[in-house]
Formats: sequence, C-alpha cells, structure tokens
Amino acid sequence: MRTTSTSLSPRASRTRRSGLGAATAAAALLFGLLAATPATATPDPGDAPPARAAVTADQAAGTRTAIADGEIPGVDEIVHSANIEHLVNIPKDALPGTNSDLAFQGRYAFAGNYDGFRIFDIRDPRHPRTVAQVLCPGSQNDVSVSGDLLFLSTDSSRSDNSCASTPQPASVKESWEGIKIFDISDIAHPKYVAAVETACGSHTHTLVPQRKDVYVYVSSYSPNAAFPDCQPPHDGISVVKVPRKAPQQARVVGFPVLFPGEGPDGGGNPGGPTNPGVSKTTGCHDITVLPDRDLAAGACMGDGILFDIRDPERPRVIDRVQDNVNFAFWHSATFNQRADKVVFTDELGGGGAATCNAAVGPQRGADGIYDIVGKGDRRKLVFRGYFKIPRHQADTENCVAHNGSLIPVKGKDIMVQAWYQGGVSVWDFTDSRRPKEIAYFERGPISATTLVGGGSWSAYYYNGHIYSNDIAKGLDVLKLRDKRTDKAARIRMDELNVQTQPDYFDDFGHFDR
Repeated sequence: MRTTSTSLSPRASRTRRSGLGAATAAAALLFGLLAATPATATPDPGDAPPARAAVTADQAAGTRTAIADGEIPGVDEIVHSANIEHLVNIPKDALPGTNSDLAFQGRYAFAGNYDGFRIFDIRDPRHPRTVAQVLCPGSQNDVSVSGDLLFLSTDSSRSDNSCASTPQPASVKESWEGIKIFDISDIAHPKYVAAVETACGSHTHTLVPQRKDVYVYVSSYSPNAAFPDCQPPHDGISVVKVPRKAPQQARVVGFPVLFPGEGPDGGGNPGGPTNPGVSKTTGCHDITVLPDRDLAAGACMGDGILFDIRDPERPRVIDRVQDNVNFAFWHSATFNQRADKVVFTDELGGGGAATCNAAVGPQRGADGIYDIVGKGDRRKLVFRGYFKIPRHQADTENCVAHNGSLIPVKGKDIMVQAWYQGGVSVWDFTDSRRPKEIAYFERGPISATTLVGGGSWSAYYYNGHIYSNDIAKGLDVLKLRDKRTDKAARIRMDELNVQTQPDYFDDFGHFDR
C-alpha cells in the first residue's frame, strides 16, 4: 500500500498537481551544433531510450487498481510534498536520446544526453533558456566542466572518435570509446578539441582539477577477451591528464590497479556463484573525490572502496567493503560535508527494473550509509544503515537508488537524490542509523500496462534550486522550502560537478561569464 513518510512535516502531506504541460567541423573532429533538427550521426542501440518491457497481466491490473484507489499517482500525474514546488519542466528538443547526468558552472547547466549535450542558461530558474544543443552520440555522455573545458564519457563502441561516428562492434580493433573534450569558452558554440581512448570506454568520469591540469578518473567495466581494447581482468581505472592550455595533448598517464589479485579475474568481488546476485567486480562504475581532503570513494560493482589521491596519478586504496546480502551493484558514492560518512548506492536491476515495492523490500536497491572511522591509512568504512524511499512504486515503474548530491547545511547531513520513476527524494542522514525522507517529487508511471524506462537520472542541488534531468520528460526545476534546508540557498557555487565534491563552506563564491 502506498503511504506518505511519517518523517515529513505535518504540512507536507501529499499534494496532487496536474500533469505536464506541454553540423559543423571543428579541430578536424565533426560535431553537430543543433538549432532544431539533429544531424545525421547514428546512435548505436545502447543510445536509444530504454526499451519497453512486458509485465504480467496481474501486475498491470495491480497498477491500474492502485491508480484508481489513489495509492499511486495516475499516468504522468505530478505529486510532491508540500515543501517542494515544481517551477518548470523543459521537454527534450533536438536531442531525442536518453537524458543522463548534469553539471553546472555560473549561470549555466549542462545536461548530458545519449545523443550529445544541451546547455541551459538558468539565471532565472523559472525560465531556463537553451543556449546550445550539440549532437555527439555515444552513451552515456555523462558530462563535467572545469574552466573552459567540458568532458563527455563515451561507453558505446563507435566507428571513430568523431561526433559523426556510427555504431561498430567492440570486437573490431579500430572501434573507439573514451573521453571527448570540448572548449566552451564561447558558451553558445562549443568546440570539439580532443579525444582520448580509454580501456573499456568511459561509463562515467570524475575530475580532479589542478591549476595547470585536469586529471580525469575514468570508470569503466565489463571486459571481454574478444574485445581488443577491453581485456580482462580490467581491475582498475584509467587516469587521463589534460593540460588546460593545450587539451589536444590530453593522454592516459596510468591505469592504477585497485583490486590486485592473481588469475584472470583480479582481486575484486567474484560475484556469483560465490556471492549469488552480486556483480563481479571488473572495474568501477563511479568515483567521487574530495579534492580538499585528498580523498575518494569508489562504487565498483561488487565493492565499495576508500582511497587516498594525494598523488592523483597514483590513487591508493585505504579500505574496501562488500555487502553480499543486500547490495547487487555498487553504483555511486557521496561524502557528507565533514568527510566522516559515505553514502553508497545499490543499482539493483541496472536501473531498468521495478524494485521500489514490498516484494523487494527496504534494504535492496537502496542506499548504504557508512561511517568513516579512524585516521590516515587506518580509516575504515563501517556500515550503519540503509535508506530507501518509503513510497512504493508500480510494477510498471523502473525505480532504484541513483545519482544525488548534498544540500549544504552546516551541522546536518542532507542530500537530494534521483530514483528514476521513484522521482526525487530529499533525505536526512545526520543520524546514520535512522535516515528519514523530508521531501519528495515524483510523477506517476509512464504507462499503466508496460514497464517503460524513465524518471529522474540525476537530481542535484545548485545555488538554491534542485535540478533533475528526467530520462524521458526533460529538465525539471524544483524549489525546496523547508526550515531545515533554507540556509543552503546562501551558498553560491562557481562550478559544480557532483562527483568532484566541493567543500561547500570554503569553496563557494560568485561566477559570471
């Protein structure tokens, strides 16, 4: 049965709202700058929006009944707690693919899409304005920015490194995957300036910015003996060094092994059948760094790790943990402000399954909260508790823990997080053992009869507002009004890449192009 969390304030009862309203060459590498119509580059099958999946007749009937009984919102109906206001939705435009990650700089938001990226002017959060749309197919196109450089992750095998590439099997040696780099000094006309091929591509990436250079930690996985550029055991990450003034000289400077071990599979979690239902570790999915603390946390399939990045070319593992009971796939990591906790997410079902229901329960497809105890190389990750949204979703809704960020409140540990079709959740983990949801926003299922992939991919707090990149619906802007979080709006960031986590109370400032 659908319930409203008892942790919400009395005025934050469920509030129903109506549904949604409504190529040129550069640096010898081709990209499409879009006005209204995409260019002719061809996405590969992995770049397409998630396919529909059949559900049983009983599951479909159950969804229709739950909607009729008011237990879940109707198809595409918007609901939220009383302390959240939905300011605006900006639908997809020239890029039809799956929306992915977000980055921010000054008054601009950069939204990844499997077909490229889109830049919004968010000076007025109620009226975001599209500045540029760039066609450059290659999932996932996770995006980060640093100064005048923008970085894209390509984790689908392409014919070459251009933005006019076409799909090509990874078994072909000449195929390409990796990091693409754009010059965004002219924000309305991004210029493609460099590309670096990395082993097994780049599923995600994390920036470690320095004065003259930007280091890029490239996370990728799933090696195969048949793939010339993605060979097992693939038990580490690629480190790319990018000179700010000469990004064309970007290159791989190392592949630190994070899971040393004998044999062809390395030393990470072996997965099944040793650990049934757990992913075998063959690399990392995502890494979050705290540059001011020389610290990083890695979500690496079957393992969670804490490591020292004082030497950015040679990160060194301090501690490693597993949860072979409830975690299927360690997906992402978020530090608290004091750097004495890490929230790891479990992407049970890979983001395409309905896992926010009574059958799966509250401890799988959830967040795991770990305290960091000890000092220096003796620091350990100690499990304290789980958090999962308390609102059950339909069997036609993909839902699981996904990308989120801190909301900067001194003395509190509060974050906002995407849950695909589970929507956007704001939750407090100040007490690691007793986390609680304090606000939410969500839509009803895309379909009442078929599981259709969609929902919020990333939900991040930036300069007083929450921005959510919905896989299917586009960019949502939310305003959170709550005495527990209102002071966060005073923190104004120049730049935010959530996986390069700032010290919000030392790094904040003002930025204007």
